[in-house]
Amino acid sequence: MSRDEQLKNRWDKIVQILSDQFAEGDILDLDAIIYLIGVQELGQFKQPFKKDEKVNLMHIAICRLLEPYGFYEFDFVDKDGWPHYKIKEELPPLKAGEQSVLMKEAIVNYFQEKEVIE
Repeated sequence: MSRDEQLKNRWDKIVQILSDQFAEGDILDLDAIIYLIGVQELGQFKQPFKKDEKVNLMHIAICRLLEPYGFYEFDFVDKDGWPHYKIKEELPPLKAGEQSVLMKEAIVNYFQEKEVIE
């Protein structure tokens, strides 16, 4: 199986698992999954979030997902429990499709690390 096929199969599995658990019959998109990872990383599951907090949750997720690639480094947790990251290396300019593949790969790696998928 090629690397692309393996990524697609693992991605589809993650989408199905998370959609079944959180989307009540709908299929979650990439942004929704990034948001869920942000909530997971924050660890505050039972509270409603304002619009700006939702953007910050997605930022937390992106930083966490790209940390193993050397783009971000965990810095500290603030007094409200929100993690902060610092930029280690600027992301290279990527086309939209390349960005999507990078994020899907990072998400697959994240859920493998969390032992949600093999």
